[in-house]
Amino acid sequence: MGIKCMVVDDEPLAIRVLEKHIMKVPDLELVATFDNAIDAGHFLQNERIDLLFLDIQMPVVTGIDFIKNTRIQPKVILTTAYREYALEGYELDIIDYLLKPISFIRFYKAINKFRALHTPVVPKIQAPEMDKTSDHIFVNSNKMMIRVAFDDVLFIDSIKDYVRIHLKNDTIVTKDKISSFVQRLPSSFMRVHRSYIINTEKIAALTAKDVVLLDGMEIPIGASYKEQMKLIRDL
Repeated sequence: MGIKCMVVDDEPLAIRVLEKHIMKVPDLELVATFDNAIDAGHFLQNERIDLLFLDIQMPVVTGIDFIKNTRIQPKVILTTAYREYALEGYELDIIDYLLKPISFIRFYKAINKFRALHTPVVPKIQAPEMDKTSDHIFVNSNKMMIRVAFDDVLFIDSIKDYVRIHLKNDTIVTKDKISSFVQRLPSSFMRVHRSYIINTEKIAALTAKDVVLLDGMEIPIGASYKEQMKLIRDL
């Protein structure tokens, strides 16, 4: 199940940066964004969010005041351009504190802190095609629900309205969009191109030409995903 995220920041550029970072992580799902804490508070009264990216310096209600005076369910990662607010934030039991401008690597470390400390609540009702355990997923292919073990997957690519799952000795095709399919994968999978997701545990080599080698296959790294190369080298 994906981690449902929300971003609250009065700076449009800061929201866009976090949106791009969230899109690069397979198990993160951006549910909503707000430019003020008041509207965000109303939204949280009726919606379940697992993780909130909250700016500190906002007009009317600051991020700190929002945490202190609102009974909110999601865990919080604070974002700000002011380092001096860090101590007060940690006293409020936040997950992490991100200093702007936020790099993807620093963002990813904060996500891993959340994963280590908290497990998202599983919804009471799940569609059969979305049902999965920690080691496999079911996909609809040729009118059958096929069990695919994550450990067997080398990489995934997309062609128009179809997603192809490449295994060691087989390929499974399912009708889906890669942007929605990515939400069904664990954190060991990483989107590195608009058309490719790789299993980072199957990487054979990295090249200087923005290419990842997987079982003899060359997977390109998209221009907007080049920061991923730095993260992959640290895995």
